[in-house]
Amino acid sequence: MVNNFWQGNKVRLRAVEVTDADTYYKWSYDYDTESDRFCDEIHFPRTHEAMVASVEARAKSEPDNDEFIWIIENNEGIAVGNINTFNCNRRSGTFKYGLGIVREHWGKGYAKDAIKIILRYYFRELRYQKVTVYIYSFNERSMKLHESLGFLREGVIRRMVYTNGNYYDEVIYGMTSEEFEKVDKK
Repeated sequence: MVNNFWQGNKVRLRAVEVTDADTYYKWSYDYDTESDRFCDEIHFPRTHEAMVASVEARAKSEPDNDEFIWIIENNEGIAVGNINTFNCNRRSGTFKYGLGIVREHWGKGYAKDAIKIILRYYFRELRYQKVTVYIYSFNERSMKLHESLGFLREGVIRRMVYTNGNYYDEVIYGMTSEEFEKVDKK
């Protein structure tokens, strides 16, 4: 059993710090476009100064309505990606999250470990009862990851994202707190 709640077997989650501006800037230029598409979309280039200002604001902000962004670090202290929660609805007990892992760190179990930390916190500490994840239909790695964690495919919203000259569906996956308890005991 790990003493630090934010430490998993392979990663540690921490708040964004002002010093992360260089990391975010590097990621914005070193990411290949496929990685950008998986996470969100291909963005216009940003200046280093704009990235510093953005990260400074993020580092100084407090969680708003249980929405937060964490840096994912591996056990060597290297930032390998980030994970964020959004659309947190305490009344209904539902939330969503998104994550991105830098390509060179794919397939090492970092995403799975980070997701488990977030689910433990939101289900066991904040009393949320359901998480929903939207995955672009071309992101087969993410769909397999979520299925391996015990998420259930709940539906498809057709033609919701446009990238690389094509329209793609959003595939909806969900998990309840009870479902998580069954799979997290393993």
